[in-house]
Amino acid sequence: MKMNLLTKTTFYGLLLSSFLANAQKTNLNVDLTKSVAKIQPTMYGVFFEDINFAADGGLYAEMVKNRSFEFNAPMMGWLQPNSNTHSMNKDSGLALPMRANQNQKNDDFCRVTINNDKGYQIINEGFRGMGIKKDAKYNLSLKAANHDNAIKKIIIQFIDANKNVLGETAITPTAAEWKNYSVQLTATATEAKAQLKITFEGTGIIDLDMISLFPEETWKNRKNGLRKDIVQLLYDLKPGFIRFPGGCIVEGMTLDNRYQWKKTVGPVEDRETMINRWNVEFKNKQAPDYFQSFGLGFFEYFQLSEDLGAQPLPILSCGIACQYNSGELVPMEELDTYVQDALDLIEFANGAVTTKWGKLRANMGHPKPFNLKFIGVGNEQWGPQYIERYKVFAAAIKAKYPNITIVSGSGPSPDGVMFDYGWEELKQMNAEIIDEHYYKNPDWFKDNAARYDNYDRKGPKVFAGEYAAHPKGVEDGMKENNWLSALSESAFMTGLERNADVVHLTSYAPLMAHVEAYQWAPDMIWFDNLNSYGTANYYVQKLYSNNKGTDVLSITKDGKALTGQNDLYASAAKDANQKELIVKLVNTSAKVQGLSINLSGNGVESKGKMIVLTHEKLDDYNTLAEPTKIIPVEKEYKTAGKKAVVNMPAYSFVVLKLKLK
Repeated sequence: MKMNLLTKTTFYGLLLSSFLANAQKTNLNVDLTKSVAKIQPTMYGVFFEDINFAADGGLYAEMVKNRSFEFNAPMMGWLQPNSNTHSMNKDSGLALPMRANQNQKNDDFCRVTINNDKGYQIINEGFRGMGIKKDAKYNLSLKAANHDNAIKKIIIQFIDANKNVLGETAITPTAAEWKNYSVQLTATATEAKAQLKITFEGTGIIDLDMISLFPEETWKNRKNGLRKDIVQLLYDLKPGFIRFPGGCIVEGMTLDNRYQWKKTVGPVEDRETMINRWNVEFKNKQAPDYFQSFGLGFFEYFQLSEDLGAQPLPILSCGIACQYNSGELVPMEELDTYVQDALDLIEFANGAVTTKWGKLRANMGHPKPFNLKFIGVGNEQWGPQYIERYKVFAAAIKAKYPNITIVSGSGPSPDGVMFDYGWEELKQMNAEIIDEHYYKNPDWFKDNAARYDNYDRKGPKVFAGEYAAHPKGVEDGMKENNWLSALSESAFMTGLERNADVVHLTSYAPLMAHVEAYQWAPDMIWFDNLNSYGTANYYVQKLYSNNKGTDVLSITKDGKALTGQNDLYASAAKDANQKELIVKLVNTSAKVQGLSINLSGNGVESKGKMIVLTHEKLDDYNTLAEPTKIIPVEKEYKTAGKKAVVNMPAYSFVVLKLKLK
């Protein structure tokens, strides 16, 4: 049964106000008089990795796949419907990949030979199609060398599966040498699976390169920028940081395949395309057309961080390829190049325009420094080889940039011999922040809400850098983002918040996925070529990040933190700037539970807000067709003096916001 928003609000209101007599009562105490710990501005952030077509085909709004003919199979993504490569003389033409010698960075191009006037075509299929919207404008650019001025016109069209034209424009190539051309198309219909058809008039030879297509409407309307709807979802999270560019993509399957930030800055047309490591990682999720154009590179990541008001947190290779793959090690005597990459990155982000890398940043349009404060060394490496290399990085970074905070890693697991070894070694080195990862079933998250209660308060701080609840017995895909997984994460996160003196950064992972081109699930945001939506997990993250407060407050039952007793979890915070009390409450049981919260100190105003995220079915989830099936509902709330009474629906996450007196 579908419900509109008004019906949902009424429904949740009834849930909150009914069954009071039958609800089990739990008494809680919140101490408003003192701050237990400060909550860092970076507490809740986002983790971006180019997995699941998150960059090309996703956040990066380029619509042409293999725009510069740099894939391993140079014509991948390009169709030639009226050409026969074995009998060129009988057909209208042929497109063949070529390689120039003058540009070693990006030197492939396409040579098109047109034999007659039958209208030779090449068609780009896009990233599982191209999403176009009626009346929207799209900017196309390309480089062409029109030998002997043989080609009179290049006709550019959107077409659908039935070859219907959904928008058209044309280019008249005027130069025999390489020249840039740009035109604009207006879509005449909305189509998720459009393709780009290019037809040639005239006979002879023309060379093409960097055939690129972007919507005119991008985030901040930047030319050749990012997909507006996806960035808006990120903006709405109010993230404290953005970790980029991954994940395992940082490491590479081999060191040659690692992410090298210097190859992702400077002119876009000079950035080298590289096979994405997730192209062949999973046998059941092969993605042979998954490459990285690096149009979304480190400059764009820094710019996005700035747009969102988030701290940039770049992660760099430490000289160890993925230990699940080759585990290739750069010899210690050859580590200097990797260390220099880290030092140069800090200069790129923060250096004066008179420095080598600061000048490049300025030339790219950002003379002002990006104010980088964090840098990560390695992703989730483990063992003595990691510690040995990390020591070299840490010494060099601190010697030149003592104010930069270094994030180190504890491996891919939240426990075990290598986890313990890494923590002990890093602790002895006075490491500042240690990254922990955990992909576990929902029960693990509920059972570990007290994970950080006994961590050393004087030891390294924690970055919960990759985590997500993976439901048991759920097929890979969107179903993994069901309400059970999100609810379990909300319970676990009360423990993160309660221990904000130890936990300084947290991020769900992975961030996003194309519904037709994903390698990993669950994911926080899903999208197709036209639309995107937040999962129930997204809304849990949003409720925490939008309501984090500045100070942790004590909230207890019988003097103890609420970490799963009677399937209840709680954390409390004060926002000193807004003068608000923020209480987060989670009920993971199948029954309504009544809470009575005693408020010490001066108390709160009588009117406040209650935000409820709940759903009756644990295995339900949001979809593109029903993106608001599981979303928060906000209502007014009234207190009773120094007491707040809350009736928690079954399977619910509630945020209570009350003005402090």
